[in-house]
Amino acid sequence: MNTERTPIPRPPCRQLTGLQIIGTGSYLPDAVVSNEHLHARLGFDSDWIVKRTGILERRHALAGQATSDLCIEAAKRCLNNAQVKASAIDLLVLGTFTPDMSFPSTACIVQDQLGIHAPAIEVQAACAGFMYALITAASYICAGVSEMALVIGGDCNSRVVNPDDIKTYPLFGDGAGAVLLTRGNPDQGIISYSMGSDGSGAPLLCRPACGSRTPPTPEEIQLGNHFMYMDGRAVFRWAVGILCDTIQDVLKHSQLQSEQIDIFFPHQANIRIINAAIDVLKIPRQKVYNNLEKYGNTSAGSIPIAIDEAIVEGKLKRNDLVLLSGFGAGLAWGTAILRW
Repeated sequence: MNTERTPIPRPPCRQLTGLQIIGTGSYLPDAVVSNEHLHARLGFDSDWIVKRTGILERRHALAGQATSDLCIEAAKRCLNNAQVKASAIDLLVLGTFTPDMSFPSTACIVQDQLGIHAPAIEVQAACAGFMYALITAASYICAGVSEMALVIGGDCNSRVVNPDDIKTYPLFGDGAGAVLLTRGNPDQGIISYSMGSDGSGAPLLCRPACGSRTPPTPEEIQLGNHFMYMDGRAVFRWAVGILCDTIQDVLKHSQLQSEQIDIFFPHQANIRIINAAIDVLKIPRQKVYNNLEKYGNTSAGSIPIAIDEAIVEGKLKRNDLVLLSGFGAGLAWGTAILRW
């Protein structure tokens, strides 16, 4: 496959202000899967995993747990932390690419289990799913058609990655995170965001079977096409480029310098991707939040889990300038600067 591609123009940056995040929550399954466990069970080289990814362990959903279960628990913790009742929520937006089933949406399952009486929207943008969900919910708030939006990102990656793929299987873990979005001061909210997609890169990161084009026949399953496929080298190059480019885009649009950003939350995909991008941009590594070594790539759960942990650790406070960036299959991305 020819992976050389011509980058497409990125859409212009935009702004969604007058809103704030008033609560966060996260949930990771109890099953800890260390590199040593992968070595003992599947023969993976644990040293290679650390050197190539920075990951020491990840979490896998227990038997019987699905994406909705992770999202429900993260949402409950978010509502509890914000001291907001489910009855106050008038919009739920959930980002995932590992739904419980094709339909109904996982968002509707979560809405029912939480006792929320509101529209439930599901967004599928893979590892950019939380950013797409956040920007969607923020748009509803700014348009005046939502007062209190629950935004969730969560995935059960362990159910779609191939345990025989030594370059992909160790990267991914399961988890979910949630934030509660409502109106805020005029200077709060998303002061600049870049959101876009490049479908010409779809074959680089995909699940070939289990859709309407290629149903999951015994032959497709025998070929392993029901598992995720990733062209790691090509995706790595694209991810570094889009992370660098969109960070520069939102900084320029907001007329800010990288030194003014208090904390960076890049999607926790691979430490080499993160370091390559921030080194190009000369962003100090101590300003970049990283929990990759504990959880691996939790896809749509990555950014909200990191935000929740940073708040617990006292690393994120009101009025901080925060930069978030998610990127993944689609190819899709969402990068934003928020005033917390």
